[in-house]
Amino acid sequence: MDTSRNLNLPASAKPRLVIIGGGFAGITLVKALNKKDFQIVLIDQNNYHSFQPLLYQVATGGLEPDAIAYPLRKYVKRFGNLFFRLADVQQILPQKQELITSEGTLNYDYLIIATGARTNYFGNANLESYTMGMKTIPEALNLRSLILQNLEKAIFSKDPIKRQALMNFVIVGGGPTGVELAGALAELKRFVFKEEYHDLKMDDMQVFLIEGSARLLGGMSEKAGQSTFDFLKHLGVQVFLNCRINNYDGHKVEIENSTPIPSENVIWAAGVKAAPVAGMEQAVISHGGRLLTDVYSQVKGFKNCFAVGDVAFMEGDINYPNGHPQVAPVAIQQAELLAKNLSRLVHQKPLKPFQYKDKGSMATIGRKKAVVDVAGLFFSGTFAWFVWLFVHLMAIVGFKNRLATLLQWFSNYINFNSALRLIIRPFQPKK
Repeated sequence: MDTSRNLNLPASAKPRLVIIGGGFAGITLVKALNKKDFQIVLIDQNNYHSFQPLLYQVATGGLEPDAIAYPLRKYVKRFGNLFFRLADVQQILPQKQELITSEGTLNYDYLIIATGARTNYFGNANLESYTMGMKTIPEALNLRSLILQNLEKAIFSKDPIKRQALMNFVIVGGGPTGVELAGALAELKRFVFKEEYHDLKMDDMQVFLIEGSARLLGGMSEKAGQSTFDFLKHLGVQVFLNCRINNYDGHKVEIENSTPIPSENVIWAAGVKAAPVAGMEQAVISHGGRLLTDVYSQVKGFKNCFAVGDVAFMEGDINYPNGHPQVAPVAIQQAELLAKNLSRLVHQKPLKPFQYKDKGSMATIGRKKAVVDVAGLFFSGTFAWFVWLFVHLMAIVGFKNRLATLLQWFSNYINFNSALRLIIRPFQPKK
């Protein structure tokens, strides 16, 4: 019996290949797979692909959400023999080669798990309840609303301690997301908020960046970390290194070896963990809940089941004994090779093992301020910023999205005054 009828899929003589997740790995697979070999089904709980590296610009009013989101149906329509289903995959039944989804059941011949990662709060319930994550477009829009709402509330507050809490912005995590968000908020304070909120003393607005290790951008070079630290200090960001948060109750941040910081704006960018699907627990390892795979991306202990991107922990790449970094280039490269290997598998040809080719890393800290590591070289400043702009622009899916992003960036560069600071959907934080 073909249980896929609940998802209204046609019968096919070709093996059915199901991809869970429309992130970087998922859309790369859709593009690279040989459509003649399979009936391909892409499943995602959202109907769009989001360009996560620019979420912080949505959160700070630099870009509209549709500039970094692309409809999955529009993307897949160009490829034949491919189907998209909007559904939440609730459980995998590997023995039956079947999925249970929010819209019905679906059988598969080959399964690729590309569900990515979600925010890691390291088991702290208070941090999960009261801090703001930024892994999705809805979260970025919530953060944008919270920033603006709290500045509006600060105008009415007669209590100086309460007002200061509303104007203190604490970012936890000194990776790319943390430093980019800190730089964006600092520039908003200096160039935008001081003009628009003239009835507030904007010198009271403070941006704090808290990092648990000895330097920023731990995945990049020492020079990148130091340059980023210097850029942020110049912008007025207070950077705490070798510092960890003990607790946060929605009003006050308790940190190690320092005075508590009153704040109602705490953004959590301190780590991610894999987002596996129920039914694969046997393959989950302790490294952030990732699924253990071999060098061909096949999940250990499961036939015809593969995992790529942030959800996968691959054994066998000698250059990365502790697993690959959870970044988009890894997901894209794994997906490209897996697409070729699946065709080889169907045609009974030998598979090729994966080896990650690191093409470089970069982060931006503000206008004309960025750091780039590439091919053993480091550069920073204006040239690095233009490199960052070009790379991210080219990586965005869809010509219209690239054009919209370019126009918004150009407008922001000329007048430093985006008109996107709108509270369209008010956010109600937990009390």
